[in-house]
Amino acid sequence: MGLAACEQSKSQADEGAPAAAPKKSLSRPAPLYAGEAVILSVDTASVAPAKTGGLTLKATGKTETAGYYNLSFSPRINAAPPPDGIYDVDIVGYAPQSPAAQAVTVVEAKGDWPNYPKSHLKGVRFNTKTNAVVAMLPTG
Repeated sequence: MGLAACEQSKSQADEGAPAAAPKKSLSRPAPLYAGEAVILSVDTASVAPAKTGGLTLKATGKTETAGYYNLSFSPRINAAPPPDGIYDVDIVGYAPQSPAAQAVTVVEAKGDWPNYPKSHLKGVRFNTKTNAVVAMLPTG
């Protein structure tokens, strides 16, 4: 009876195996101010050199409800430079104070990152509650 399982193919055996765990981030989120929250999801993101010498970050995404304001980027804290050069930022905003109807709302965030880790950064991972998008720093 116990040998019946030995006759199954490798693909059949792999079907029951759990999926590989997602890659663990080496960074930790920075503390949020009272009322701030990470947005629901991110759809698009971009990174470009700013005229002031820093970086300009842009992202579009969604919030759980209308009324989020002062959307910004909160760089995550790293103990050491990430080996792949991809730094993490959270897209955050202030949630509305009064209860609003639960309606997913499209939002846009734009901001500068003046003191980014210039010698190590190759790209930025924009994190939200449900997903993340990576935007690479343009070369040249």
